[in-house]
Amino acid sequence: MPYKIFGCKVNKFYINQRLQHYKEQNNGLDTTLLIATCVVTDRAKSKRIKDAKKTLEQGQRVAITGCGTLEKGELISAERFFSIYPELRKFNKNIDLLPESPTKLWKGWTFTPLYTKNFVVIQNGCDNHCSFCLTVLKRGKHRSRSSEEIIEEIQFIESRGGKEVVLTGVNLAARGANNSRKTEESRFSQLLEEILQQTTIPRVRISSIGTEFVNDHFFELASDERILPHFHYSIQSFSDKVLQNMKRGYGAEKLKDTLRKTRRIQKKNPESISIGADIIVGFPGETEADFLETFECVQEFGITKLHAFPFSAHQRGEGVPASLYPNQISIEIKKDRNKRLIERGERIRDAFIQRNKGITHKVLIEEQKAEKRKGRTENYIQVELEGNYKKGEIIEYLL
Repeated sequence: MPYKIFGCKVNKFYINQRLQHYKEQNNGLDTTLLIATCVVTDRAKSKRIKDAKKTLEQGQRVAITGCGTLEKGELISAERFFSIYPELRKFNKNIDLLPESPTKLWKGWTFTPLYTKNFVVIQNGCDNHCSFCLTVLKRGKHRSRSSEEIIEEIQFIESRGGKEVVLTGVNLAARGANNSRKTEESRFSQLLEEILQQTTIPRVRISSIGTEFVNDHFFELASDERILPHFHYSIQSFSDKVLQNMKRGYGAEKLKDTLRKTRRIQKKNPESISIGADIIVGFPGETEADFLETFECVQEFGITKLHAFPFSAHQRGEGVPASLYPNQISIEIKKDRNKRLIERGERIRDAFIQRNKGITHKVLIEEQKAEKRKGRTENYIQVELEGNYKKGEIIEYLL
């Protein structure tokens, strides 16, 4: 079945689950296209719906899943869905709205590993209710998978030849806590330790995590060479005022302390450590001075993989608290700040790649096409090379 995946790695996990479910049942929907949607911004919502509409206008069926079909973790009603996306209402007979997972249970299914990056969801949902976030309203309350189930899944991936797992979730470092606001209850570090002790998979990659959950135990474990040296943090801003208005639950000093400790993680190659970050610019009330605090910190702490985007008020049928805040920032200013920040991030990344030149890295081959092969180093640098390498193979490569 043809499919398109947009948004986070959680979507990738569930689409893989659904496709495998169809394969095992030897059936599927009478669908031309399966789409996993994202609602992180109004722009993201519109782009995905545009793809669906294009297929529907050809008289074909579309199945839609992901955040766009959820409310509080449950499947949205058709009436509610079409109130948010009225341009699709006339195609309602050719649209199937699907829950995120084909089964209510975490367990009860098997799948064939991708042999490259295998996404493993360790939790879902969030209780934080940050003032800019719509995802929390879509995914529902924070809930965790058991460590036994996660370990079993990784061991299964290993047994089928998988070389890398990517731990992911909506607020994945909150895994194990009863409530994602209770950072002291997180058992994320304990899970990492169990994975290192009970599996032998060579590459464990960690998706975006909240800095409020990482502790000294995490940094000790991160020195293990199996924990890949790319650490992506959900930062959003380095301005205390903006962070407070976002209701993030931490301040700039906590961010800075986390990044300093990340840079000090003991790896064989100190230059290998890559730091990614999610940043929102143009949040209501953000002054130029507030923006410059973030702008300078991106340089100071060497953010080598920047994911920056303008604040979205989510006015497309759904809203977030910050959309009602005073001092909304104009589109022009948001675009300008985002452009400046991205340009700085690109310069930092170029310099990072240059520092890694002349160093031998281990590359996981992820794409195989004719004589060309594509893959990523441990620290998330994409490379293209020639050779008779197989997809899923880990090779040594002089960058």
